[in-house]
Amino acid sequence: MVMNYICVECKSTFPLESHKWKCDCGGLLNLEYEKKLIDFNITSSSRNHSLWKYIDALPFNEEDVWQDVTMGEGDTPLIKLAENLYAKAEYYMPTLSFKDRGVAVLIAMAKKLGIDRVVADSSGNAGSSIAAFGARAGIQCDIFVADSTSDKKIKQIEAHGAVIHKIPGTREDVANAAIAMVEETNLFYASHIYNPLFWEGTKTYVYEIYEQMDGQLPEAFIIPVGNGTLLMGAYIALQELLENGQIDKMPKILAVQATACAPIQKAFVDGSTVVDSVENKGTLAEGIAIAAPARGAEILKAVRATDGDIITITDEETSEARKELARKGVYVEITAAVNYAAYSRYIEKYPDLKNQKVVLPLCGAGIKSN
Repeated sequence: MVMNYICVECKSTFPLESHKWKCDCGGLLNLEYEKKLIDFNITSSSRNHSLWKYIDALPFNEEDVWQDVTMGEGDTPLIKLAENLYAKAEYYMPTLSFKDRGVAVLIAMAKKLGIDRVVADSSGNAGSSIAAFGARAGIQCDIFVADSTSDKKIKQIEAHGAVIHKIPGTREDVANAAIAMVEETNLFYASHIYNPLFWEGTKTYVYEIYEQMDGQLPEAFIIPVGNGTLLMGAYIALQELLENGQIDKMPKILAVQATACAPIQKAFVDGSTVVDSVENKGTLAEGIAIAAPARGAEILKAVRATDGDIITITDEETSEARKELARKGVYVEITAAVNYAAYSRYIEKYPDLKNQKVVLPLCGAGIKSN
């Protein structure tokens, strides 16, 4: 299988063995390889209940090393929260968050490339996932986190044997510290932001919903946006399904950010094609508090391509939504409740949406939050 990173700016290509995390011109990298058509009649009846049943659309072969790395990630249930509203319970993953989708693919590829040490930065969940899958793959992990990260997430990362680097300051300060180590050592940057292999895992979120809805998709997806790793994966899957004739129209992507840190929503409202950095004023939704999203321009393009929208949610709305979900028997981490709060706001903005099917993710388990 021929596979390369390709620069979104100058279109230069690099082999995966190059350890590149961005182009020499400064452009970000996407992934280029030949994908096969998924036969959903086969995958829907497969005894493999992990995301790896979609191997034909992933950058691996059936006999590849992924079998030594997987922990059964994927195949999370759809929960009906209200008439026409469904939640995909991503907290059923091995490390209790949706990040396992992307990390499983990213770490499996690192193992295939013979890499024995990786560097990553995270607000918590990605770090926990990389530490867990890295431990399973026999790969040493250096995880950079903010010193304000949830104690429970820190303990989860430590339990898997990763080296933790606590960095004072913003999420951007954390990323810069990790990048400095990568540039000094030329270690593999297992970034869920910069490395497009991560999206190859998160796109399976949409594949599963397509199966679970009997070969159909909802009219809209509500997706939280910080660095946009779930959104970009979902958009890739939607493009694939449309190009393959498996759907005949693109569902809307209705994105959501925290009011106290919403650079992408600001750019969207302003009609801009680029995202400028903003001040992170502090929010309970730490998982999406990204003041300078590296993939901002691509996120804007994806939302607009689906005739979608972006709104913001306050901490008060998020807290109340978390309580409401708990009263429905669903206990999620604080950031995950943003999506449920957004549904109410989107219904107010687009009343017809109440009569259409909508799916939102429950990104992480409640026990991850302090």
